Amino acid sequence: MTKHRVSQINRRGMLGLLLGGAAQVGLAQSALAEGLVASPLPKPRPADLYRKSIPSAEALIEASKLSGQVSFAVADSATGEVYESHAPLLRLPPASVAKTVTSLYALEHLGAEYRFTTRVLRSGPVVNGVVQGDLILVGGGDPTLDTDGLATLAGKLVAQGVTGVSGRLLIDDTALPRIAQIDTEQTEYAGYNPTVSGLNLNYNRVHFEWKRQGEGYSLKMDARAERFAPDVQVARVKVAARNLPVFDHVAGQGRDEWTVAQSALGNGGARWLPVRLPGLYAAEVFQAVARAQGLRLPQGQRKSGAGEEVARIESAPLSVIVRDMLKYSTNLTAEVLGLTTSRARGVAAGSLAASAASMSDWARQRFGMRHIALVDHSGLGGASEVTAVDMVHMLGAAGVEATLAPLMKPVLLRDGQGNVVKNHPVSVHAKTGTLDFVSGLAGYVDAPGGQRMAFATFAADLPKRRAAKAAGVAERPQGARTFNTRAKKLQQALIERWAGVYG
Repeated sequence: MTKHRVSQINRRGMLGLLLGGAAQVGLAQSALAEGLVASPLPKPRPADLYRKSIPSAEALIEASKLSGQVSFAVADSATGEVYESHAPLLRLPPASVAKTVTSLYALEHLGAEYRFTTRVLRSGPVVNGVVQGDLILVGGGDPTLDTDGLATLAGKLVAQGVTGVSGRLLIDDTALPRIAQIDTEQTEYAGYNPTVSGLNLNYNRVHFEWKRQGEGYSLKMDARAERFAPDVQVARVKVAARNLPVFDHVAGQGRDEWTVAQSALGNGGARWLPVRLPGLYAAEVFQAVARAQGLRLPQGQRKSGAGEEVARIESAPLSVIVRDMLKYSTNLTAEVLGLTTSRARGVAAGSLAASAASMSDWARQRFGMRHIALVDHSGLGGASEVTAVDMVHMLGAAGVEATLAPLMKPVLLRDGQGNVVKNHPVSVHAKTGTLDFVSGLAGYVDAPGGQRMAFATFAADLPKRRAAKAAGVAERPQGARTFNTRAKKLQQALIERWAGVYG
């Protein structure tokens, strides 16, 4: 058939298609079939092309431009099969990720329904509303006790007709050892580094507020909660004509004496300062909230006493306390849980280091965490060490996911501009951890399709951290914020990689 003839058939065939004639359609199909040599449909792409397009973990680490070292491991949370890891045996500080270990330590030994109690005892009978003897406020270590709680306790005494005490107000804070600071390397005025005691109030912090008044300032120290906010004298502050340090502390006779640099005050502001005399702090606040309800008490003094219980309050169940601790990362809560658990196990731990060592031993035996060595229960101490693979083994151990995952907070994923991505297909529940030049994240990631993985990732530039501590840098040292920002971006990039490759 000549080229001219094919051309005529094609034209006629196409005309037939347009006009809808059956004969012409058949002729056109026949003629067109002669001219087709390849299918117009695109070739199917390989099923794993998307996975192959995802950057490798090493490429993501390099692109993060993080200084220091990076370690991670990710595994199937059900089987424990490790999918991927990078320097998994590298020992790095866990920061607040250590609170996951503390949570399991406490829940396993104390039980999810365990409650801390704070009690009031009297050493003699009540005659005409007056206790004939001493009134004893006995702490049970409750890390969540606040001013309103003490007011409730005082109200229970008033409801029984108690109006006064003939003897003393004693404060028994011996339920736990008194520890001056969680970590001595932290700034002394950091509210997240308070004293630990058997009687803790408002996370052992006092609220400091200042306002410019003429050429000077009005200063206020109080123990504020939702309903009550009594002023306190056990912690006092004065303005000093200096630039640095911003705050300075001297333990006075029966009180905390603070000074603050005038140059740092501006026109006004507020912050929480740590309390170094928690027993006397609780005594003064208890006296104030009792007086507000018609019960007059003498000044308190730290001393144990015995007597009949006349009132008590209880904390929320331990499961609620753990959930809040993981959400807000309260260091005092972690230390109290660790110390209380060690004592419940019969360990005579008089320091955080001794109790944390006992917890580390338990983790080795319970979860096979061969490389864990913690110096406290909160992760505030930079000398603590753990490996990513050990952390993943713990998270994937039998029963741990069911216990821990529901108590962990959701970690929201963000876009390139730092905005939260709504309805992101990847869900993360984990515990964060941050120190200067240290960043960690560990928990569970749910990929599209329902695949759940346990993961842990740590990053640290220990030489820079040591240099900053040696230089005595009080606030966040130069470069620490940038390090933390880059570490968090890397964490998300790794999570999205794992969800795409292994989901």
